[in-house]
Amino acid sequence: MPARFPLLAAAFAVMATLLPVSPAVAAGPADAAAATPAPSATPKPSATPTASPTPTTSPAPPPGKGRITWAPCEEEPSAECGKLAVPIDWSRPNGPTVDLAVARRKATDPAARVGSLVINPGGPGGSGVEAAYGAPGFFTPELQKHFDIVGFDPRGVGRSHPVICSASVYNQMPHAVMKSQADFAEWSAYAKRLRADCRARTGPLYDHVDSVNVARDLDALRAALGEEKLTFYGISYGTLIGQMYAELFPNRIRAMALDSNMDHSLGVKAFLDSEAAAVEDAFDQFVGWCDQEPACALHGKDVRAVWERILAKAHSGKLYYPGVTDRPMTEIQVLWQGVLGNEGPAWQLLSEMLRALDGGAPPEWVPPLPGRQPVSGEVAHLPTAILCQDYRLRVRNYKEYAYLLRSSNRRAPDMRYNPMPIEDLPVCLGHPTTNPQHRLRYTGSAPILLGNSLHDPSTPYSWSANVARQLGPKARLITYEGWGHRIYGKDECSTVPIDNYLISLTLPPHGFRCPVGGRVETLTAKKKQQRELWPTDGLPWSAPLPAAFSRP
Repeated sequence: MPARFPLLAAAFAVMATLLPVSPAVAAGPADAAAATPAPSATPKPSATPTASPTPTTSPAPPPGKGRITWAPCEEEPSAECGKLAVPIDWSRPNGPTVDLAVARRKATDPAARVGSLVINPGGPGGSGVEAAYGAPGFFTPELQKHFDIVGFDPRGVGRSHPVICSASVYNQMPHAVMKSQADFAEWSAYAKRLRADCRARTGPLYDHVDSVNVARDLDALRAALGEEKLTFYGISYGTLIGQMYAELFPNRIRAMALDSNMDHSLGVKAFLDSEAAAVEDAFDQFVGWCDQEPACALHGKDVRAVWERILAKAHSGKLYYPGVTDRPMTEIQVLWQGVLGNEGPAWQLLSEMLRALDGGAPPEWVPPLPGRQPVSGEVAHLPTAILCQDYRLRVRNYKEYAYLLRSSNRRAPDMRYNPMPIEDLPVCLGHPTTNPQHRLRYTGSAPILLGNSLHDPSTPYSWSANVARQLGPKARLITYEGWGHRIYGKDECSTVPIDNYLISLTLPPHGFRCPVGGRVETLTAKKKQQRELWPTDGLPWSAPLPAAFSRP
């Protein structure tokens, strides 16, 4: 995910309720049912997992490495929780440490156990602890038989000493889209003030939250789990953690599956251009579906004209989100509809939301208002600091910014731009970048499995294709000829090859393409229909979500 990336990460908490689709119902989103939130409670991201007093200890790690004491999680007793201490500054390995929150679900068939599978759901800002809690509803039963599924909250995230800022400073954030040099000057000054506040609130860890540091933490976790080599599955921003691990520890990889890849070689213009093109392509797919699908709430209407009408109403300050009456909806919040409705995809729900915003009836379930919003309480979380340390999004002045925006507009006449990076770019103005963009350098021998949808609005297909080129013959790329963000669980032929690789190291052939509804030999004992997905932002700096996660 890209650069908002907080939203993409939070989406995993919803994704975790889904199983791979049956080939019989995989013809496309038109056949999908509406998403139902997970029945189990979702813990607050700022909470610390606690455990009962009957701990067990993980296998003894190599000398000098940390240990994890496991005990049932208070929030999710069917999983085990623990903590792993790692150096705040890896250049000072004996210096101050930070505790990483870790959770695992043990392999369901101990006799078939291969080892530990470490997972990361993306972000930055996604909770690996909650991903482990939700693993039974996300991974196939076959994969769960063979692995302890382990998730951790990366440093600076959730339960692992999150990056926090004063809510009073955070709530002064200017409008994301700049329209003048005065706006640019205001944002530059504000970003500096916000950064100073967040550093003071967060402490020394603030300067050490990039994905290189997280990759070093991941290797410490591998050792603490007693694994000689790492088995890893990452989605979206989690793929950047995997890529950095491959650079740093090329000979410690058993298997690495990277689903919907970040491309860490892109400069700011290529980054924004590719994001704009991807979200426009996804919007085009939705319009095409709506034109041919009678169930679409806008079927028979000019969908692009409806879209323009909604944007114009937002521009005039007269558009209100269903159920939100205290402030008008912004244009950028309208654009978020085009991202979130295409990430699942959730085309039926997207069509109903657009009907509502155009003056029609709202859907039965209204997702939370998306995008950055003011927070209540004393502090706000800012995982965007991780992005700022991983990506040098250098923009010198408003003239250059306007040029970048016009370039995005040309590639996205309907969507204008992808709101994810546009919301985060100004936060990163002037921010030190400790892990700047570069081509992936991998010298190991283990093949790395990549996957991406052709019509992904958030991590463009071109990103995974470019990462595959950087890896050369060591890469295998699964091309899912469908829609949405993430391919695991979308279809049998986009899921089973990942299972086969992680379990037995069996790779799909070079150039493997997975058609929608495509069949391959299955490892799963049973299948369930995948529900329609509308990812929502449950991170602590977003609007409160309690009502949003219940249906009438």
